[in-house]
Amino acid sequence: MGRLPRDGKFLLVASTGGHLAQLNIIAELLGAGPDSHWVTFQNHQSRSLVGDRPHTYVEYIGPRQFRKTIKAIPDLSKVIRSRQWDAVISTGAAIAVPALGIGASMGLPAYYIESVSRLDGPSLTGKIMAKLPGVQTFTQHQTWSSKRWPYELSVFDKFHPKVIDIRDKTLSETQPQRIFVTLGTIQPYRFDSLIDAVCASTVAKSADITWQLGCSERPDLPGHPLRELSQADFAERSLEADLVVTHAGVATCLQLVAAGIHPIVVPRRMSRHEHVDDHQQQIAKELARRKLCTYVEVDDLEGAIARALAAQR
Repeated sequence: MGRLPRDGKFLLVASTGGHLAQLNIIAELLGAGPDSHWVTFQNHQSRSLVGDRPHTYVEYIGPRQFRKTIKAIPDLSKVIRSRQWDAVISTGAAIAVPALGIGASMGLPAYYIESVSRLDGPSLTGKIMAKLPGVQTFTQHQTWSSKRWPYELSVFDKFHPKVIDIRDKTLSETQPQRIFVTLGTIQPYRFDSLIDAVCASTVAKSADITWQLGCSERPDLPGHPLRELSQADFAERSLEADLVVTHAGVATCLQLVAAGIHPIVVPRRMSRHEHVDDHQQQIAKELARRKLCTYVEVDDLEGAIARALAAQR
């Protein structure tokens, strides 16, 4: 099994959200050349992150939407055949299957790097990729690396925790004035349990709250509810807030820790129909292990506010 390529003209393919955010960091680590080409979906994040770099937007493919995955094959084939690439690289999710499958069938080096949110083994996409001829797979965690899933890098290796003594901090001493709550943009999954928990907290009742809701829009919210934000607006709202509360989406967490913010991270749960599985709990635990966030379940949000706010300051 070979190593990941360096310093080349890569075709970089990923779904929006955490997959695209990770691929952006990995592309930098691998030295992707300026003539590399991005393939993803179009939304605020991708327009901000990809910018004016060469790119192609394809129709959105949601989690486990197999018909849309098949429907994307002609557009992906066209991009792959448009020029000679040194490699096709993807971090998932569903869009990785046709992209790497087509690339490998054409004799191109094809690499799948499993999401950093998968701490105990590959995702469904990863399991499919491991069976595709010509596709080389990699993990971002040494704990489950193997010959089939070698480890070379992790996007979290570049981030370091803040060392803050919070033993003498109390909630009254750190009462936040501005709270930024971000739920991500994954469709069609709502996160009403987190909204309810924030609204019920004593701190939130006296705070100025900005919400980034995605598809969890509601008419009854205090403060400033917004559906989506550009990367620049997201950064501005995050940095001006006294407290950031977020779902455990990889893209969101990467942007927050890269900005030096120690957020409260609340994972979506499959049992509440907030995601396809419980991988957000894994990523929240890993971030907490690295002391990059305060991980809390939605029912325990109130008790974590003082510690998270102290860590941010």
